[in-house]
Amino acid sequence: MSATGSSAPSRPILRTGERVRVRTAEEILATLDENGTLDGLPLMPETLAFAGRELPVHLSAHKTCDTINHRGTTRRMDRAVHLTGARCDGSAHGGCQAGCQLFFKEEWLERLDGTPIRDGAPATGTIPLPLTVIESGTTAAPEPDDKPDAEPRYRCQATELVRATSYLPVQDWRQYVDDVRTGNVSFAATVRSLFLSVFNNYQKLSRKLPARLRIREGAFYPFYRGTGAAKQPPAGLDLQPGELVEVRDKAEIMAALGPNNRNRGLWFDAEMLPYAGRRGRVLGKVEKIVDESSGRMLKLRDCVVVDQITCAGQFNRYCPRSDYIYWREAWLRRVQG
Repeated sequence: MSATGSSAPSRPILRTGERVRVRTAEEILATLDENGTLDGLPLMPETLAFAGRELPVHLSAHKTCDTINHRGTTRRMDRAVHLTGARCDGSAHGGCQAGCQLFFKEEWLERLDGTPIRDGAPATGTIPLPLTVIESGTTAAPEPDDKPDAEPRYRCQATELVRATSYLPVQDWRQYVDDVRTGNVSFAATVRSLFLSVFNNYQKLSRKLPARLRIREGAFYPFYRGTGAAKQPPAGLDLQPGELVEVRDKAEIMAALGPNNRNRGLWFDAEMLPYAGRRGRVLGKVEKIVDESSGRMLKLRDCVVVDQITCAGQFNRYCPRSDYIYWREAWLRRVQG
């Protein structure tokens, strides 16, 4: 049961583009339980930086992909949205540079006339949870096998996503209705997404069938496989923020991937393929991110993010998280302009 007393999933209220105001820190803190969460979703100090601001809804967050267990599954999120431009700056999480879109519960928002989006029964009564609870909740308790000098394990919305969501099967038709009703996705795109989900589920099951019944050996759509050597050299472009780059074409990228579709450990995801030929400016280098499975800080090299190039989720039932895509320099070319 959620902190608001509802055991059944609530239908999304807000639509894409609708302007809302983030409630005050005191009002938001009053919706939280003793662990600093609402329905298992932690409030982070980075979220409170947007208190009082008026922002448009980027996308409804009624579902999200599972980036913790990496099983290709989708999770149901109740009463939440992503707001345009509201990304985590990592300031309370060791300087993490993932730049994740923040989840905002509807109880944390209000309409521009001051009307709450959804009235919630504060789990701690009318007394706001002390801010110190939120600040101390950015790190997790040490594991029994952790060494005394081990680096901290961070706790954020991304690491707690499974606890804040529930499994959402492909056949739950309500998600597709909500995709269209909230303006997240067009009807045509939703139908295509459903077809791809059914097809890729068949592909997964077909791997246990005789070879004659398999399509492309049971590979998921879109079909691609690296054609390069397992060990790839760095591109050495030394890209800097503000530089204009172009995503290389599919053949060039495949040549820069090993047979496992990786370049020096970094996976090239299907969601990156549609960006072949796209141009954009480098936002910056990504050198450290919180691993969503363990909470540990991961160190990255030769990795950049590009403005306006984010995961569209078209091969993952249109997950709305819009995560930044991590690019090896070998998958990009510098463009003058």
